[in-house]
Amino acid sequence: MTNARDVVERFLAAVGAGDPDAAAACFAPDATYANMPHPPVVGPAGVRGMLAPILDRAEYVEWEIVTASYAETRAWLERVDRFRIDGREYAIECNGVVEIDPASGLITAFRDYVDLGLWRARLGDVLG
Repeated sequence: MTNARDVVERFLAAVGAGDPDAAAACFAPDATYANMPHPPVVGPAGVRGMLAPILDRAEYVEWEIVTASYAETRAWLERVDRFRIDGREYAIECNGVVEIDPASGLITAFRDYVDLGLWRARLGDVLG
């Protein structure tokens, strides 16, 4: 039996290491990851495909946890996501809700809520 905090910390460590394969491995086969309001990606391959472009492009990525709350099968994360790209840091505030399966220790759903207007204003076309 795995608790939500352990699962989330494993995922955040993979993101911080810039490792899209390790991050994707934290997800169940039918898991969903949605950057609201976009449609979700499904499964580890979908998660890898969504995260790899930014993790591969960034010199570093840090998802700073501002506040967190954990229940047995869910985590709520208020974050500031920081990306250094071409020597410049970009930071964006967001909130994430993570659902986990404690039996498998895998994420079953991840929903990120971010102001897309602010994201576009700060990052522009840096990511293409």
